[in-house]
Amino acid sequence: MRKRSPSFTLSSYGAGWSANRRITIVACVVAVLLAVAGVVALLTGRGNGHQAPDTSAPAPTGSPSSSEAPPKPSSGSGSVPKPPQIAEPVAYAKAAAQMLWSYDTRDTSRDQQLAGMRAWMTTETKYADWASVSGQVPDPVLWSRMADQDQHATAQVTEGHYPGAFKQALAEDPSAITEAYIYVVTVNGKQQIAWKKGGGGAEDRAVTLAVQCRPSHECTLAAIAPSVTQ
Repeated sequence: MRKRSPSFTLSSYGAGWSANRRITIVACVVAVLLAVAGVVALLTGRGNGHQAPDTSAPAPTGSPSSSEAPPKPSSGSGSVPKPPQIAEPVAYAKAAAQMLWSYDTRDTSRDQQLAGMRAWMTTETKYADWASVSGQVPDPVLWSRMADQDQHATAQVTEGHYPGAFKQALAEDPSAITEAYIYVVTVNGKQQIAWKKGGGGAEDRAVTLAVQCRPSHECTLAAIAPSVTQ
């Protein structure tokens, strides 16, 4: 019987992300995907979006608001890896998911975690939804509690793919992608969490990402998107 983490897992996503912002990101991918507005509303109604299967873990006491200022670059990025130089959407999304599911409070402060994640984002503010990404990071008090327990996590990505709705929409209107070059990618994997005194556990993870990959440019992360289809 595995032990469960006593604190919040960094993999929860979508907190503080408004329905309008979700719809805007998906609309930038392709107009047909506006049909998923019902799914967006459902996710918003849940309040915190996707939750880890561990229902025994307490919910975060607070999440960064959408207006939270980005961390200063001078704070460093601790153990957060730098974004890879990848120009293929699925490969970049898989790397981004692994980054989002990994953290180490033993040598990385909350500001460093945010700064490291920010480096993966697109610089095109029209398409960047920083709130959806930063919303994964617990509030300062909860991060401190995690650090007290030396909580850290590693991740293994098993696969990444374009959701069916995205592929269908792209097939119906191939030119729609050429405005923003944002691709929707669903990634699946597993997160291994550990803390003091041999505590730990593993959970399956899944996330849908909006990735921007303009021609002749490296990919960047635009947002954590609602799950449109598998």
